Amino acid sequence: MITVGRLLLIPPVLLLVGSHNRWAGFLAMLLFMMASLLDIVDGWLARRRGLVTVFGKFVDPLADKIMVMSLLVYLVAADRIPPWMVVVMLGRDFYISGLRSVASAEGVVIAAGEGGKAKTGFQLIGICFVLVHFRYRMLGMDDWVDYHKVGLVLLYVSLVLSIVSAIQYTAEFRDALQQKRTG
Repeated sequence: MITVGRLLLIPPVLLLVGSHNRWAGFLAMLLFMMASLLDIVDGWLARRRGLVTVFGKFVDPLADKIMVMSLLVYLVAADRIPPWMVVVMLGRDFYISGLRSVASAEGVVIAAGEGGKAKTGFQLIGICFVLVHFRYRMLGMDDWVDYHKVGLVLLYVSLVLSIVSAIQYTAEFRDALQQKRTG
């Protein structure tokens, strides 16, 4: 149910992205953060209560991909992030999904690595900053923070981690496959 609730938060966030209004951006960020936090709560509850299901194993990662990738596409349409970045991110995710499918068919499990987890963290936080978009004065200071620029930097870090983790997944798959065939 939590996963379905996360999916239902996507349309309002996407509607708010098109608005060039400070409050709309802030509200979009809050809804996106809520959906992201619900993912953490969902996983924690499922493990704690032993409610891990086939449906959850399939739909939860799918909801993550739909949430992030649809939002990135909308951010391209709003001219907030470069299209090539989304193409690389989408390509990496399709590649990893395909690699995991092949690994599964071969009886090899590729666990999520630290690089992939870090990539996701930088990506989610970067998206939050890009959603806020505008410049704001830092509390108690005369300095300003350009949330859009900070968000882009975080997304670039995520992109580098994305490529590095894809290389690591590929190496782990190759090693596990060789070990299975020789062992």
